[in-house]
Amino acid sequence: MKVLFVAAESAPFIRTGGLGDVVGALPSALVKNKVDARVVLPLYSDISETYRDNMIFMGSVNVPLGWRNQYAGLFTMEYNKVIYYFIDNEYYFKKKGLYGYFDDGERFAFFSKAVLEFLPLMDFYPNIIQVNDWQTALLPTYLDAYFRSVEGYENIKTILAIHNIEFQGKIDKYCIHNVFGLPREMYNVVEYKGDANMLKAGIESSNKVVTVSPTYAQEILNPYFAYGLSEILEARKYKLCGILNGIDTDLYNPLQDKSLFQSFSAKSLPRRKKNKKGLQAMLGLPECDKPIIGMITRLTSQKGIDLLFAVSREIMDLDIQMVLLGTGDWKYENGINELNSYYPTKFRGIINFSAGLASQIYAGTDMFLMPSKFEPCGLSQMIAMRYGSIPIVRETGGLKDSVIPYNPEEKTGDGFTFKTYNAYDMLDAIKRAVEVYFNKSEWAIVVSNAMNKDMSWKKSAEAYENIYDQLVSKN
Repeated sequence: MKVLFVAAESAPFIRTGGLGDVVGALPSALVKNKVDARVVLPLYSDISETYRDNMIFMGSVNVPLGWRNQYAGLFTMEYNKVIYYFIDNEYYFKKKGLYGYFDDGERFAFFSKAVLEFLPLMDFYPNIIQVNDWQTALLPTYLDAYFRSVEGYENIKTILAIHNIEFQGKIDKYCIHNVFGLPREMYNVVEYKGDANMLKAGIESSNKVVTVSPTYAQEILNPYFAYGLSEILEARKYKLCGILNGIDTDLYNPLQDKSLFQSFSAKSLPRRKKNKKGLQAMLGLPECDKPIIGMITRLTSQKGIDLLFAVSREIMDLDIQMVLLGTGDWKYENGINELNSYYPTKFRGIINFSAGLASQIYAGTDMFLMPSKFEPCGLSQMIAMRYGSIPIVRETGGLKDSVIPYNPEEKTGDGFTFKTYNAYDMLDAIKRAVEVYFNKSEWAIVVSNAMNKDMSWKKSAEAYENIYDQLVSKN
């Protein structure tokens, strides 16, 4: 089986969030299962020279895009047994960061078409091309419009992976022909509600649409979660399924994480206590056995920060401490700073991000709060469990699929959950977690359940392989 992943970002080269984590981990898991999985990325100027120095130039082509012919160079390297390709065009990609430019639609349309132009130079005609989110969602449409009759392209199947449906690549419909260079018979594929919608084009043109959790696949059929695309998804729901992401258990490993005050594992849990003491000392919190609740999050409304502020006094009245790490909307940053001043011995909010500090919070806190309004998958709750911090989550998307509510009678489960997007329901879940925490024998069971849970990519990779086999067998 040959699979080509096409994405706007991937760890370790360049990433801004969950998309980069997934594209950095899933191909590697597939390669371990003897799948020939490869990845194509834009060659951004922010990609480190450390990686650039190991890249080999393969050649170049001119990519026709509307009325333009644009240069594209192809570089390659191998990392962690996965072959990566990088498409170079300084006009589009010699910019600071990845997104947020006025010509993002044109930049990623060029990238998507360039991938198809380069298959002969790669000498790699995949069985499956898996595109990710709006940035690469035009590729299946380009494949249908210009390449289906070309030798080597006839039987390629396409999968669109939706990591967050909120972002769709919507721009002026004028761009469909004049910027994207698509023929007029493709207008109805790309146009939606008066705009060009790149994600919608991917939904229409791909053979399969996969979301990053089973619950999210069902949620986006509801207009509340679909950001305007529920009608299209309902009409194409025969294509739709959800596969829960995993995490890179080699990267997120408390036994090998150099950032921690003390390494530990599920078999050496007493060693974990040094991380709690180290975190308290570093942040100037009183060293005590109160449960510490952690949050590592973007400060946006999606992440449930409003719920935190709505009952912050009630939370601080509990026998707990709390640590938050993140940046985002200024109004939330201001609110975090106010909590710092109101509760100097109980709350510590750090308006920043540091991977090392994040690891210390995962390892040094007892509970991890994720009250998201929606969460397509979420990785933080899985990382927290891997590090022995028990998740408190709202039952939405991947949070619902990955966290099993603790059952005090059967002593099963690995977290605490609440259903409705309501501050007092969240507060009730926090209180339940705190109550169990002070029953040390029972808490040890919850921590053991969480740390011994398999959150690797193994099951997810097998689920993707099943989809690949189903699609290829239809040729």
